[in-house]
Amino acid sequence: MQIKAVKLYENGFMTQPFAMGLEDGEDKFDKSVKYRSSLQNFLIDTGNEVILVDTGMPLETPDMVADPDASIYLGSRIDDYVTALEKLGYKKEQVSKILVTHKHPDHTGELRSFPNAKIYISRVEADAMDLQGDNVVRVDFTDGAYENFDKCQKIAQGVYYVFAPGHTTGNSVVIVENEGLHYIIHGDVTYTDEALYENKLSVATEDKTAARDTLNRVRAFIEKHQVVYVSTHTPLGYENLENKKVVDLKNMPAPIPPSMDYAGQEASGKYICSICGYVYDPAVGDPEHGIPAGTAFEDLPDDWKCPRCKQGKDKFNKA
Repeated sequence: MQIKAVKLYENGFMTQPFAMGLEDGEDKFDKSVKYRSSLQNFLIDTGNEVILVDTGMPLETPDMVADPDASIYLGSRIDDYVTALEKLGYKKEQVSKILVTHKHPDHTGELRSFPNAKIYISRVEADAMDLQGDNVVRVDFTDGAYENFDKCQKIAQGVYYVFAPGHTTGNSVVIVENEGLHYIIHGDVTYTDEALYENKLSVATEDKTAARDTLNRVRAFIEKHQVVYVSTHTPLGYENLENKKVVDLKNMPAPIPPSMDYAGQEASGKYICSICGYVYDPAVGDPEHGIPAGTAFEDLPDDWKCPRCKQGKDKFNKA
């Protein structure tokens, strides 16, 4: 069995208040402290089938422009999802199953590119997306507990789809057992591994109570097993994977500062939510919430929130 990273964005950053500020408050953390950010999803090649974990941003999503004052910047685009998959040596027709960690577009953006693959997604998230199709499997996690997690669905030998709500109300993680190691492919349980070690939750969370419970369970699982923590929004995700680096919660690796050289980028006037990928286009506005076409992002009311994930204006980046 092999697990590979589908690399999509690189050279981003996130601030400490964004990554760790949910429970204590963002003001308790230092905004000048920044961690590396990126975007990658993952592929599991069992030898018998090719299984994807999430499918990246929609192809048409505009690139973000780096703003040093932003809470999070995903980075510059490397490839669209299908191209990145092909660079790993796989054709989209080979994909038999897709496991969706949660509903946000940076995890579901190219589900449409795989009409022949079965899409496994928690019922809560599928209903939130109004996801339809004969290939959509609304998962109710009927295979019982997986260790200290209450509910799971076995997908293949050694591959478990585990209910782990918090970041979104229907969030899931994927745990792969292979050669004595447990790989936790977790979507956004944390945004950066430093938050795992510090036992902190990101402000980008729908259900604080459930998120705390999930992180507690993840950390308890790590205490009992040799775990490789496979993250979506930090290059540590694929670095850990490539090095088979096992988590030691008592010894956090020294953080590597992000690159902050972003010269030459130009803004389009659009803004993109760094949490869920929603694009605010001034030419369209947000008429469902009383914002007419022609309203610049800067002129939106201070209490305006992302129509999709309900985060505030401060979580948006220039595109």
